[in-house]
Amino acid sequence: METIMLEHRNATRADLGILAALIDAAISELQRPFLTEAQIESSRQIMGLDTQLIDDGTYFVILLDSTIAGCGGWSRRATLYGSDATTGRDAALLDPVYDPARVRAMYTHPAYARRGVGRIILALCEQAARNEGFKRAELMGTMAGEPLYRACGYIPVERLVDGRGGVTVPLLRMTKRLM
Repeated sequence: METIMLEHRNATRADLGILAALIDAAISELQRPFLTEAQIESSRQIMGLDTQLIDDGTYFVILLDSTIAGCGGWSRRATLYGSDATTGRDAALLDPVYDPARVRAMYTHPAYARRGVGRIILALCEQAARNEGFKRAELMGTMAGEPLYRACGYIPVERLVDGRGGVTVPLLRMTKRLM
């Protein structure tokens, strides 16, 4: 099996166009085995990038030969998931003593799926959160992301649906203790 060398860096606002296309491709293709077309379209309304993550310096891009293969980040803010356009966002800062860090907006371009991109993003997020004193991490997983999150030690807490996009989309809130 060929070994691929993935690198990472912090995302910048200059990446927004590439990230938008990557996120769209990931939602369109990787959710297909789990959601109907109407649910995929609804997902576009409740998922995506919150640029606060870029501004906070907590959003990463994963590179393969200078091509962005994936992206994702973490947050010290209260919002658990959603994009700039999603209603109900909360920029309040979390207390690492009591609150879990939020793993947010993880996407892999379909051409690079199942190559370790998601694992690298999770490891980067978890280490950065640990460095800031967080003892736990929490995320809102899609059905497509659930197997990865379980494999990386995340435990389901709550199954729910989000209908803010017009059609309900199943989601899974998951948590992990950061050692």
